[in-house]
Amino acid sequence: MTTTTFEPALARLAPVGLAELVERAALQTRVDRKYVVPADALPHLLDQLAPHARVLEIDGDRTFRYQSVYFDTPRLVSFHSAAYRRRRRFKVRTRTYLDSAECWLEVKISGARGSITKHRLPYHARDCATVHPGRGFVDEALARESITPEAGSSLDPVLVTDYQRTTLLLPETASRVTIDTALSWRHDDAALRLAGLAVVETKTTSAATPVDRMLWRRGVRPVRISKYATGLAALRHDLPDAPWRRTLRRHFRDTTSSVSPVPATPSPRTEQEASCV
Repeated sequence: MTTTTFEPALARLAPVGLAELVERAALQTRVDRKYVVPADALPHLLDQLAPHARVLEIDGDRTFRYQSVYFDTPRLVSFHSAAYRRRRRFKVRTRTYLDSAECWLEVKISGARGSITKHRLPYHARDCATVHPGRGFVDEALARESITPEAGSSLDPVLVTDYQRTTLLLPETASRVTIDTALSWRHDDAALRLAGLAVVETKTTSAATPVDRMLWRRGVRPVRISKYATGLAALRHDLPDAPWRRTLRRHFRDTTSSVSPVPATPSPRTEQEASCV
């Protein structure tokens, strides 16, 4: 069980169970819009959403702890595909729901017009740091989407993210909204925490949700942010960061990398805290 600064606002929302949420808004193929907002703005946003939204509740809890491990090839093909905005991009990760120890191996494909397709395989939590038991599933999912990373290359753990997530169902549009707080990243010996900010993500078939419209009216616009690629770019000075540079400069203090010549030996960062500047 976790606690949040917006629990009183969450308590005013009607609940929805996991089975109904999946039935009404599984959205394995979808369009995502992401926003970075101050965490202290969430209670007001949730109060506005109360007539439109229901909150996922499991065993009385409405906020849950997540951990994701991202995998990439030795040449970081997945990262560079995102950094250079390749038309077809992929991510491979394990996602562990820490409160229940449930784990999945996931392959996410970014396609035309911002669509996202997700392939999932139930996984053992003890294997969350390796793709070896599910490598056949990963290769099949990538082949099905006509994506061919480095032939015969390994997929090694590169980045670990931890966060707390609240999930909303918007029945009118059969869409979902996730609210992620207490975000942190780890890469080798470097660590980063995003303090005082939340990532709000709308997941829909295409049309804007009430959340999108509420945020737009307040002057909040979608941003380019990826838990994997943006987090890794923030921790690695030697990697390109062009798609997320504005997000890094605005929301991550002293974490922007540059596209100047790559140093011979990248210097790891010690633990740092990012905040809105």
